[in-house]
Amino acid sequence: MPPADDTTYEIRTATPEDAGLVEALDGSFTTATVFQVETAENGFTLRETPVDPPLTKVFPEDEDDGEDDEEGGEDDEEGGEDGAKEGNPTFLAMAPDGSLAGFVSVAYARWNRRLTVEDIQVAPGHRGRGVGRALMSRAEEFARERGAGHIWLEVTNINAPAVHAYRRMGFALCGLDTSLYEFTASAGEYALYMSKPCR
Repeated sequence: MPPADDTTYEIRTATPEDAGLVEALDGSFTTATVFQVETAENGFTLRETPVDPPLTKVFPEDEDDGEDDEEGGEDDEEGGEDGAKEGNPTFLAMAPDGSLAGFVSVAYARWNRRLTVEDIQVAPGHRGRGVGRALMSRAEEFARERGAGHIWLEVTNINAPAVHAYRRMGFALCGLDTSLYEFTASAGEYALYMSKPCR
């Protein structure tokens, strides 16, 4: 992990012109441990185990699943197409040289007052410098503005660095899905769900 430094990152809301920057960001990770999931009739246990050699995960490009956005449209407080964009923003962390250091995309659902972290990625050269924490802080600020009761996210069981980071930020394990990735390039991995109250 690179040492923390005094680099100042600008956190701002993404615009449509930023789409190419976001899509080009390298969200891959390498880990020397993964969380093995041991399921039982009445629950499950996570056991962190080493992997040798370390595992590198490169996420496939997003595919359009053809589903409508459940949080947008009529249910969004602002309403209409523009409201959906305002209701589900992406926040960027920009480095002093103008490059994208990371981003977080969120979506708010009024019915259960949940802010979902749809995606959060930090470029490899900026990891360990507080970028992820700054982005999550901005997401939490947005959650409070919307009146969210909690913040929720999904992470694969093999992304141990992210699980540890989320725990340091106050997230706790709240669920498991053993079949979410079954028919994808990530088959064999499990989805862990984590949440934290929004105070």
